Amino acid sequence: MSEKIINRVAQSQLITIDLEDYYPNGERVVLDIKQWLYNGLVLREKEFRASISENDWSVYQDKYVAIHCSTDAIIPGWAYMLVASKLQSFAKKVVQGTLEQLETSIYQPIIENMDISAFKDKPVIIKGCGNKPVPQNAYLWITAKLLPIAKSVMYGEACSAVPIYKKR
Repeated sequence: MSEKIINRVAQSQLITIDLEDYYPNGERVVLDIKQWLYNGLVLREKEFRASISENDWSVYQDKYVAIHCSTDAIIPGWAYMLVASKLQSFAKKVVQGTLEQLETSIYQPIIENMDISAFKDKPVIIKGCGNKPVPQNAYLWITAKLLPIAKSVMYGEACSAVPIYKKR
């Protein structure tokens, strides 16, 4: 006679945090300012300002925007500030940098404001390997936030979790 199979994971106190559940909806775009540079390399202030003011900024409505320059041009800080000031009334968030830096900037306040009281003295698994671009820093921040309160912190899935921390 065969024994009944018991799902120990379902019966355990394990709590899984999936950072993808906190992924904010909205398109992410990169805005390359080389399009407003002379030959893609030289910033001429008068022409740059004219191009910026003629641009249709409404195409960035409700988008997350990373501003960068894909050429080796030397861009003064005020140029990024000027572009960001035009985006401010349209975009959800604007950063200078890459898409990964944008995602990091999006996730930081989410994790800072996360209520983790439900994880007090519980074993917690931070789920990894998802389909959305959760930045690596988000995993570090949630781990740091959980360490003072969780019984243990693991990474992965319940069937193959990697131990990260265990309270003594």
